[in-house]
This record gives sequence, structure tokens and C-alpha cells, in this order.
Amino acid sequence: MKKCKPTLERRSSLFVIGLLVLFGLNGCSGGALTTREKGAGIGAVGGAGAGALIGTAVGRPGAGAAIGGVLGLGAGALVGDQLQGHENTNQQQQQQIQANQAEVERQRLELQRMKRQREY
Repeated sequence: MKKCKPTLERRSSLFVIGLLVLFGLNGCSGGALTTREKGAGIGAVGGAGAGALIGTAVGRPGAGAAIGGVLGLGAGALVGDQLQGHENTNQQQQQQIQANQAEVERQRLELQRMKRQREY
């Protein structure tokens, strides 16, 4: 019986499949995906696709997909992290605006109350 030694292309393809399964299972883990996780997933899939196309041109689509997937994962996570940071900042600013508006309204009502007291 002849044993087949796994080639780099086969191992790379299995790695990409493993990444996709991992992301699929992570998506079913319960809570909604964060912006960082969405960015990482999109980057990994896009990078794997682009890597596979480039790898096909040089005769190694599996290796290209694996390398592209890893690079895309990292780049997507960085972009997603930046977007999530902006979302968090915007949310904090919106909460501060609402608190300021509530304080202005409270002070307006207090002024009205004081004006009515002087009229009597």
C-alpha cells in the first residue's frame, strides 16, 4: 500500500477549509459578531479568494489561498478594529450629547419655575 505524502498545496487547502469552519462555528457561538470580527472574516475570505487567484497564476492555488487568507485575516481585523473604535467613540459622544440635552432641559424648567415664583 502506497502512502501519499501531503503536499503544501493540500495542506494549504486544508488550512483554508479549517479557517472557514472556525469562522462558521464562531458565528454560531451565540452573540452578534463585533465589527472587528466581521472585518476579520471578510478579510480572510477576500484574502483567500485573491490569494487563490494569484496562486493559480503560479500553479499553487492552495498555498496562495492560505497565505492570502492569513494576510486578509490580519488586515481585516485591523480595519475592523479601527471601525469598532470609531463606533465606540461615536456612541460615547452620543451619550454625552443626550446627557447635556437633559441637563439643559432641567435648567430651562428650573428657570421657568423661578420666574413663576417671582410673579407671585
